[in-house]
Amino acid sequence: MSEEFRMIIETPKGAVRLRKPKVEDGSNVWDLIGRCKPLDENSMYFNLVQCDHFAETCILAEQDGELIGWISGHIPPEKPDTLFVWQVAVDGRARGMGLAHKMLDALIQRPVCDAVVRIETTITKENDASWALFRKFARESDAEISDEPHFERGAHFDGAHDTEHLVSIELEAEAERSAA
Repeated sequence: MSEEFRMIIETPKGAVRLRKPKVEDGSNVWDLIGRCKPLDENSMYFNLVQCDHFAETCILAEQDGELIGWISGHIPPEKPDTLFVWQVAVDGRARGMGLAHKMLDALIQRPVCDAVVRIETTITKENDASWALFRKFARESDAEISDEPHFERGAHFDGAHDTEHLVSIELEAEAERSAA
């Protein structure tokens, strides 16, 4: 892992520390995701791997020593200009203070994302909180947002999961402004 990333942000509910995860955080991430229904749960081992292998593109939020927020993502090898955000989790007691947006903003500012001009994620049509987060992020970044069905209920999930729409936020305009 490269140099430690830490940032303190102020929220309406007090100071929150944002940082890269480390492998020891895996079980706490797994617990947080379990508390954030209806997020899909994976094995604890998977969350350990995320905290270990993908720490550069994941971020967690702590308040008073407790994990209250998590975003996992990665830069796909075939798309080095894209950050794929896989999961966003915010503990119920931390909702309403813009934490997910602040974590996403801090994540995209990391050096590992210097070449990123696009954020992608998948969202079901019924996930109002995720739609609100990514639409607000696009609007505040003056970025284009689009979506289309990607992993489909019948074709990919054997009817057991709602269709996931691939949401793309084109950040090139923001990147060009920052370079100017």
